[in-house]
Amino acid sequence: MKVTSAEFIKSAYKEADWPHDNIPEIAFLGRSNVGKSSLMNSLLGVRGLARTSSTPGRTQSLNFFLINRQIRFVDLPGYGYARAPKALKAEWNEAAESYLAKREQLMLSIHLVDSRHDPSKQDLQLHEWLGHHQKPHLIVATKSDKLSKNQLRQKIDRIAGIFDTNQITTFSTLARQGHEAIWGAIEKSLKR
Repeated sequence: MKVTSAEFIKSAYKEADWPHDNIPEIAFLGRSNVGKSSLMNSLLGVRGLARTSSTPGRTQSLNFFLINRQIRFVDLPGYGYARAPKALKAEWNEAAESYLAKREQLMLSIHLVDSRHDPSKQDLQLHEWLGHHQKPHLIVATKSDKLSKNQLRQKIDRIAGIFDTNQITTFSTLARQGHEAIWGAIEKSLKR
């Protein structure tokens, strides 16, 4: 897909604030600091649209971006490590789960995992939840440029075994690896 426009629309903390139209949406989810914002910026070819941070837990709301005036990317709060009170983290989790469960416009969830590490307990819970609720999703292993080819192959095999799937897409912002596969999955999801 050729990106001709990409703009931030809004941040939403509750369902009442979600956009109310029929534009299809692609959600990006994963643990804090897995690279959701970097992946989105790289896919769109835009620097700084989705704000990146070296501090985990910066995304605290659902952030909506309009792409080519035809689809929306939705950056969900990361789970796992974040310096925030437990009650606030629980609100983020509730908002994300409510979005995933209720949002009719959601066509595809892109579940990001760090290629350097085994999936976390929360990664497994999310994967199982998406499968149980029959939500179309794509698993993307980020930061693949940080491993040698041999290390990456071993880690992807291990991640695939843990998730019990052979459908893992590797991604690197620096090497621009995985863009075509991710856009292909997005375009396929929009035809459903």
